[in-house]
Amino acid sequence: MSILSIARRSAGAGVILLLAAACSQKAAEPTETAASQEAYSVIIAGTPVGYMNVERHGNEYAIDYDFKNNGRGPGFKETLSLDEAGTPVAWSIAGNTTFGNQIEESYALNSGAATWSDAAGEGNATVGEPTLYINQFGSPYAAFIQANALLQDSDRTMPALPAGELRLTEMETLTVTGDGGDETITTYALSGADLDPDYFILDDENKFFAYITPRFITIRKGYEGEEERLRNLAAKYGAARYEDIQARYAHRYDGPVRIRNVRLFQPESLDMSAPVSVVIEGDRIAAIEAADAGGDNEVVIDGAGGSLIPGLYDMHGHMGDDDALINVLAGITSVRDMGNEIDVLEPLREKIESGVLAGPRISMSGFIEGVSETNNSTGELATSEEEAVDLVRMYAERGGYHQIKVYSSVKGEWVPAMAAEAHAHGMRVAGHIPAFSTPDEMIEAGYDEITHINQVMLSWVLGPEDDTRTLARITGMAKFADLDLESEKVQRTINLMVDNNIVVDPTTVIHEFGLLARNGETRIGMADYVDHMPVAVQRGSKVALLNVADEEEDAAYRAAFDKIIDTLAMMHERGIFIVPGTDLGGAFELHREVELFQRFGFTPAQALKRATYDMADYMGFGDSRGAIEPGKLADFFLVPGDPTEDLKAIKSIALVSRGGTMYFPSEIYPEFGIAPFTNVPAVSGD
Repeated sequence: MSILSIARRSAGAGVILLLAAACSQKAAEPTETAASQEAYSVIIAGTPVGYMNVERHGNEYAIDYDFKNNGRGPGFKETLSLDEAGTPVAWSIAGNTTFGNQIEESYALNSGAATWSDAAGEGNATVGEPTLYINQFGSPYAAFIQANALLQDSDRTMPALPAGELRLTEMETLTVTGDGGDETITTYALSGADLDPDYFILDDENKFFAYITPRFITIRKGYEGEEERLRNLAAKYGAARYEDIQARYAHRYDGPVRIRNVRLFQPESLDMSAPVSVVIEGDRIAAIEAADAGGDNEVVIDGAGGSLIPGLYDMHGHMGDDDALINVLAGITSVRDMGNEIDVLEPLREKIESGVLAGPRISMSGFIEGVSETNNSTGELATSEEEAVDLVRMYAERGGYHQIKVYSSVKGEWVPAMAAEAHAHGMRVAGHIPAFSTPDEMIEAGYDEITHINQVMLSWVLGPEDDTRTLARITGMAKFADLDLESEKVQRTINLMVDNNIVVDPTTVIHEFGLLARNGETRIGMADYVDHMPVAVQRGSKVALLNVADEEEDAAYRAAFDKIIDTLAMMHERGIFIVPGTDLGGAFELHREVELFQRFGFTPAQALKRATYDMADYMGFGDSRGAIEPGKLADFFLVPGDPTEDLKAIKSIALVSRGGTMYFPSEIYPEFGIAPFTNVPAVSGD
């Protein structure tokens, strides 16, 4: 899971209870009791990164929530007022998101009339039954209010605003030990608002104890020694959910499978074939035959004249259980993981390959970061060149890591030795440009690939004293607007990239998100599918990534994205190899990334070839992936339309084969609150 997704889910984890009745509701008079205080630690992958402090005075709550990882993170201050029944009647949130977008959110309930205002806009509703309001931002602390409301409901399910319903599921009860002694705690799952449930913990008095994900936890102070154990519970719950989905929806057929009446995308000729049928035996493509051909004892799937496309690659993923299946359903059968914890990534890969979990084939990158005040908590940390080289050797000896990824707090002077060690073991070198270094220096030091297009361009607009481990690497992009791409400094870098066969992983879609998304407007990259998504995703589609202060900054960011496109078009024209990756979790975001390649000068067919055939070849799997041919792995997906005419066709997927295991997305999407995009194909003979 990327830090962006962690921040998004933790910042929006709370759900505020609204108990509507016909009678008028008002805030309770504050009592004279002394204020009580609660303190919590925020931890990512074992590293303390922030805090949550709560002060309660009678029925009034003040919450201060803040964490920073990798030089960025959200910070919010909340106030809550409860009525006599303990339900909120007034609530406000102010602060900033991970990348600095300023937030002012409010909610109020008066005489059965609910009103709210957030980054997506304003809303109101009249309610006459107990209803939960899903807040867009805020701290995890509201979980204890959610739980108390739902625990009192007979089926632990309530309708929600702006839409949908929320469900509470008790998971297990256990004992933890900390400075406050032993505590009996109970874990819960809250589902219905987003693609995946939120997991949190209450103590035996139904007070908030922790909010948990596999990497992230907000936990009561004094119990930090339990944080890894509790994070592992979130991993266990998530894995169990996805294992259950895999058991119910993965179609594994005993005999041959024939997909009849389909046209194949032919990447070498950049066109579609005449109608054919494709026969799969085991995990491989056995034959390509006539459209109306048939055989004995076959399972037959009617392709209905649709297009069969080789499986896509996301070349910039950070995989977790929650990403794996949703990527497969989007036709992504291979992912290059660009940074993860070893104890997360390797077991995940094993579960996928064994068939326990659905997921893409994962190519692993060994993530190496330097120690600093703003270092990333992901991966392995080094304090010296010797330690960094030892980490390269460690990844090589573990096996399965095709490259190292250098991160921003690694010192530039360490890189030549790191690159030499990696190359000696047959591993490539990719990464960010370390702080206070330049792309030119890293190319000369031994880089093979540069990650994120802004990492290439920032040295053209920032000074040597600017620290790109901070938000300067984001906000500094505004200076791209005035960049002269024909200038000597730009052309020197471009020439070095050409001369040294440097590959670029631009993650264009995340730059489009950052530079073009505006509060209250549906993000352009989500417009084609957002109406199918659950309410939290729909609201999130109208939230900017960055803070846009005024019209001048708005214009600068828009011009900066245009300059990014111009730079990538120039790189493409010069023969620099560009790979499609998202850093946003893949799935639907990769579809948009591939679409954006058209703005660099690719035709739809060329963009599709780059995301399939070219990536298999680049990653060393050209003999088994990247095309629909006899002998190759049965990794492909079926769409009703023709993506060589309109790339948007890849978003409506009827079937995905991952090594001969068949998935019908329209069967599975309702598990995530997603409305299907197309019909399930007709299947006979099973």
